[in-house]
Amino acid sequence: MNRLKQYETLVITEFEEETFHLPAHRHTYYEIIYIFKGCGVHLLNNNRIPYKGGDLFVISPDDEHYFDIKKSTHFALIKFTDNYFSSKNHLAPDEFLVSKPEVIMRHKLLKEMKLVLDEPCKTILRNTFENILAYNCRKDVATSPLVYYQVLSIFGLIKEAITKLDVRIDNGLPDKEAMISFIHQHIYEPEKIQVKNIATHFSIASNYFSAYFKRNFSISYREYVNTYRTRLIEKRIVSGGLTLKQIADEFGFTDESHLSNYFKKRSNASPASYRRLVSA
Repeated sequence: MNRLKQYETLVITEFEEETFHLPAHRHTYYEIIYIFKGCGVHLLNNNRIPYKGGDLFVISPDDEHYFDIKKSTHFALIKFTDNYFSSKNHLAPDEFLVSKPEVIMRHKLLKEMKLVLDEPCKTILRNTFENILAYNCRKDVATSPLVYYQVLSIFGLIKEAITKLDVRIDNGLPDKEAMISFIHQHIYEPEKIQVKNIATHFSIASNYFSAYFKRNFSISYREYVNTYRTRLIEKRIVSGGLTLKQIADEFGFTDESHLSNYFKKRSNASPASYRRLVSA
């Protein structure tokens, strides 16, 4: 599959259409997509994510996506290359030097489900896109500090929304954020979230880690990981975009049988039964 290429460091566009003008595709650049109005399904890395006005998606070069439009949709796109942010490190707040926008956009959880923004964040997001689009008539848009900080504010909203995704149990408290984020990012790599390895990563004695986690999160570490992994697997099974073998490979199971036994123990149903039950 050919990748769409972009040589300008920043490109801002908007359009409305009833049928998406591109097939399923990948990019060589990053893309932030805002939906002003319309509805349909966003097919993103084998996930089917319903969308409507006010929704936001982030696409990185590793992603493949396509929009199945059900109702005429007004899109706004901010597309940028690696150089866009790296050339402006001198302007970046310290927070974004540590947690770079490009890294945030590769967060696998953002490809599993929609970000949920509450008010006033939803209104701020829409206003920010309107501001950026209004400035797009200028020739210096790619070098403008004003546009740069507007784009950074979008990432501030994304970071806030990430703390509310799925099975977060830490309420976004700063002292727990890094550990939960580490688990979520490496849920597909079982070895990295083994107690001995995550304990070493956070400089906690491995024989003390389980007690530390239970005291701080009010749930055992094993139960948290299994619950989170099971919810992601449920989404894969219901979407129907992957075979059991592909799901097993993605989550580090030895084979389909290993995955099926694990899932049945956690959900009291086989993968096939669960899909029929949810789809009924």
